[in-house]
Amino acid sequence: MSKPNAAQPRDIFFVSNSVNELGGITSWSHQMARLFSERGHRVHVVGVVPPPQGRVHELADDLPYKTTTLYDEHPPSVRPVRGLKDRLNLVEQRRRTAREAGMREQAAKMSALFRAARPGGIVIVTQVWAMEWVALAHTAGLQVIGMSHESFATCRKSSRFQRVKRFYADTDRMLTLTREDADHWIRQRLDNVGFMPNPLPFFPDVPSDRSRKCVVSIGRLHEEKGVDLLLEAWAQVAPRHPDWTLRIYGSGEEAEALRKQAAELGVAASVEWMGRTGDVPGALREGSVFALSSRGEGFPLAPMEAMATAVPCVAFDVAPGVREIITDGVDGFLAPPGNITEFARHLETLISDKELRDTMGEAARENIQRFSTEEIVGRWEDLFALVER
Repeated sequence: MSKPNAAQPRDIFFVSNSVNELGGITSWSHQMARLFSERGHRVHVVGVVPPPQGRVHELADDLPYKTTTLYDEHPPSVRPVRGLKDRLNLVEQRRRTAREAGMREQAAKMSALFRAARPGGIVIVTQVWAMEWVALAHTAGLQVIGMSHESFATCRKSSRFQRVKRFYADTDRMLTLTREDADHWIRQRLDNVGFMPNPLPFFPDVPSDRSRKCVVSIGRLHEEKGVDLLLEAWAQVAPRHPDWTLRIYGSGEEAEALRKQAAELGVAASVEWMGRTGDVPGALREGSVFALSSRGEGFPLAPMEAMATAVPCVAFDVAPGVREIITDGVDGFLAPPGNITEFARHLETLISDKELRDTMGEAARENIQRFSTEEIVGRWEDLFALVER
């Protein structure tokens, strides 16, 4: 547990799309909310909408901070206006008018929360969609920090890119997860950009001894997480190591297709589908190698957790955050994005060499401590003092 320090106690608001939608941003928000609460700050986690059905992250009953969800149900979606035909579409006009009125109504709820804040209050907006409501709210006297929890490259391919440039341009600080991504945004002529890495989610007292013949993957079964690529790599490795198992933790819309793929690749017998787990440290302790096969990432928590558990990682080098966490050849291996053969080769190297697994695993556990909660929370508090000037 982090120890309180002499930093000025503040009112801190985390504003996200949802308070309790399954995913890394929700985990990050509640971890930071807890850490700030332990340091004496008064924290309030605000979500715009409820999570989608089947994507609910169960929250503890005894949270040391408040949570609020603005909408009871998701507001009506509207199409972007493209040309005269859309502007003259009366049905869409009415939907757009209703949505805008609803946004102002919910933003007013947020304004009431913000007005009750003490001087020095901070609003941390974790997702740019949520910023559209914060932009309508009364934030006078508060410092507003906007965040992008994905790599610049991933954001640039999405509709979020233009929204970040529009809605974060006038915030007191726009934060990325790495210096490299910050430099990309600065070149987009944003002059308020900084960076802040994620803190280590946990640091277990008992690490893995890397003796079990098990490769572990933890993540949502979704196209972006690349489990299909991992299965293809595993199909190259498994025949030469029939006593090893690939253990996949997670759930998602691609579960059935991935099981079918494993069968078609002839590796179904060596793949264990574990579903979601509430005991990530326990799952990692059972592993000797961790596989991160994502097509895109920001500053991923899963390899940090693996490294804290002294499990070396093999990952595709898809984002600055990945290579910020894993030092290639020192505490894990990086493969070029989508290079399945190289990924498989790295897996096989670690599977075949217990001494190397031990050396890299111990290095990983040591190196990942640069992202300790004490270090990262201290950096946040320094930033609060800086943006207040």
